[in-house]
Amino acid sequence: MIANMSDIRLPPLSLYIHIPWCIKKCPYCDFNSHAIHNDIPEKKYLDSLLKDLDQDLKYAQGRPINSIFIGGGTPSLFSPQGFSYLLNSIKQKLEIVENAEITIEANPGATEQKNYSGYLDAGINRLSIGAQSFSDQKLKSLGRIHSSTEVFKAVDSARDAGFNQINLDLMFGLPEQTLKEALKDLETAINLSPQHVSWYQLTLEPNTAFYSSPPRLPADDNVFEIQKEGLDVLSDNGYKRYEISAYAKKNCQSRHNLNYWQFGDYLGIGAGAHSKITQIDDINSTVFSITRYWKTRAPGDYLDVNKAFLADSKTIPDNELALEFMMNALRLSGGFDPELFEKRTGKPLNSITKQLDLAQEKGVLIQSQGNIKASELGYLYLNDLLQIFL
Repeated sequence: MIANMSDIRLPPLSLYIHIPWCIKKCPYCDFNSHAIHNDIPEKKYLDSLLKDLDQDLKYAQGRPINSIFIGGGTPSLFSPQGFSYLLNSIKQKLEIVENAEITIEANPGATEQKNYSGYLDAGINRLSIGAQSFSDQKLKSLGRIHSSTEVFKAVDSARDAGFNQINLDLMFGLPEQTLKEALKDLETAINLSPQHVSWYQLTLEPNTAFYSSPPRLPADDNVFEIQKEGLDVLSDNGYKRYEISAYAKKNCQSRHNLNYWQFGDYLGIGAGAHSKITQIDDINSTVFSITRYWKTRAPGDYLDVNKAFLADSKTIPDNELALEFMMNALRLSGGFDPELFEKRTGKPLNSITKQLDLAQEKGVLIQSQGNIKASELGYLYLNDLLQIFL
């Protein structure tokens, strides 16, 4: 059964741009990133991005772009002039809302400090700096190419350039990391006063060097203690947890990532980039579909004019829509408004009454201030909570 289509509107639309190159592949990284062996074909890749976007313009369906995220890889390997060319060209093809959030990821060891002013001039207004740790020994064990000193310099340079929206990426549960070391990392990050902190646990992902040859990680009980005490440190310093690994000062949440977690739509261009698109044939129609599609991963294939950008696609089956929605929305500490479920999936909330009741009986889901959200227990065991919606 489809919810009343007159209540459904197309979700907000964002744009993700993937830059696949790094100076060095980190042993824990399972992203589509590739170590540089020769010069990066910057201009050729930028032109390919624009051709890729041309093929996807139909999916915008008249919607403006609310946010842009340039991720990688290490996007800061590209020049400010290159991003100026790219963003100006995108504006010729798509409407970008006024004051849109435009973010770039930057590696402190792969960014000339003078570039920050250039990024800002190009229209980029949010910087996500991959600190990961402030211990030089831990950075070395993670295969990072920067030192802690370079993180401090990167933050200072970004502020001097005029950035007033800075995110620091930080990991915990690092090889042989103690509680004291983890909290020192977190406190050092907080002392730099970023507007946003992404603080997440190191995990061993398949197809990574760490998965093949695991380092010695802290015991689960120790990691739990790190997280428990770290949450208090962040809260005491004015960083509100709004998603499992995202903490922000007031009004400084990542708008781009919020769109993901609220099951919004996004176009993805670049090698290995993923997209999610909702299509409604007619506002009074019962034709409602959500499709995920992704681009070819290898940079060489992506740049090959004889090969297609599109790798594959999948229309989400009706019986998987609830799980897809929950996998995103239940990551938010505030959960979701029941109306959002209907608007984003086209399904009435009563289609999952049995699952919602079971989750509440188990104590992993609650209703608070009209929203449906994971309980404290459900937040700790989110994968178990999601299993209920399979």
